[in-house]
Amino acid sequence: MAKACVTVLILAIGLLLRAQAADDARAKQVDAIFVGLSSNQAPGAAVLVIANGKNIYERGFGVTDLRTMDGINGKTNFRLASVTKQFTAMAVMLLVHDGKLRYEDSLTDVFPDFPEYGRQITIRNLLNHTSGLRDYEDLMTGYDPNLPDDQLRQIQDQQVLELLKQQKTSKFAPGSKWEYSNSGYVLLGLIVQKVSRESFPDFLRHRVFDPLKMSTTVAYQKGTNEVANRAYGHTNDKGRWKQTDQSTTSATLGDGGVYSSLNDLAKWDKALSEYTLLSVSEMKPGLDPVQPAAGAPEEPNGRPAEYGFGWFLNAYKNHRRMWHYGETVGFRSTIQRFPDDGLTIIILSNRSDLVPADLALKVADIYLPARK
Repeated sequence: MAKACVTVLILAIGLLLRAQAADDARAKQVDAIFVGLSSNQAPGAAVLVIANGKNIYERGFGVTDLRTMDGINGKTNFRLASVTKQFTAMAVMLLVHDGKLRYEDSLTDVFPDFPEYGRQITIRNLLNHTSGLRDYEDLMTGYDPNLPDDQLRQIQDQQVLELLKQQKTSKFAPGSKWEYSNSGYVLLGLIVQKVSRESFPDFLRHRVFDPLKMSTTVAYQKGTNEVANRAYGHTNDKGRWKQTDQSTTSATLGDGGVYSSLNDLAKWDKALSEYTLLSVSEMKPGLDPVQPAAGAPEEPNGRPAEYGFGWFLNAYKNHRRMWHYGETVGFRSTIQRFPDDGLTIIILSNRSDLVPADLALKVADIYLPARK
């Protein structure tokens, strides 16, 4: 009996050592993808790989800013840009859960003074980018993007709403076509605020961030709250890095205002996996791809895609996927979730010369099993 136990123990140790060797080999392959970002004098990125709920690769490359030269790590908070949209969608879905909102409610139901064209635009249209709202960046005037960060005039959420109220029609019949809409997600943030009677940042904090112990994640409002362990955005200008942290559109919230870190996003990923905030059935509407009659969803590079509520849903090499990218002045980010494989890859960067979604798929190729 003792001899059999020893044999089993030896086999278990052998399997453990082989698994560790395989993990080390994969980690070296990931290191090779990001080797060009290793620097103590340039902005960089934070990279996390989660497998079956366990962080199996986590590294920071580069520095948070060119003043302190602090190294990037798992606690560094980056502007998520459009990765914010999944949190905005969750806020809306929580209000539906509360019975305070319905997906078929219209813009005029929430904002009675919105023009008549808003009567045909539903909450669902806003969530899945089929509203036809005009892009507020095309409507705003008098905002100089070339001023230094501390002198920029920035458009606010309420001003976006007022610009859209000045329009007479949508670009296309709501629901008939898909077109990515930052305007829609700014309005969703305002809808959360109107319906909940809390500011959008406070609602996210009370209903999402605090329950999940995402202690340093915030929807940032200058002069109202602060970003701990903050990374600042940068652009390479003729071989020299310069800070490009803010733009004329950096103050809007629902479309891109959240800052977060690898540590906190790992908690978000766990909550999604375990359906902590909403049940499987409550999450389902947000994970059903929209199917408009024309203008199907597209990735930023123009490839065909699928979209739900705040998530792209098109598969990768036959692996089911939930993903999104974020892109704003000085920042690039992505989260790529492969639910059936228990794999999540998160890349946050404070430099504008990366395409994290492409890098994340290179990492995915290292960890995903081949599938026909």
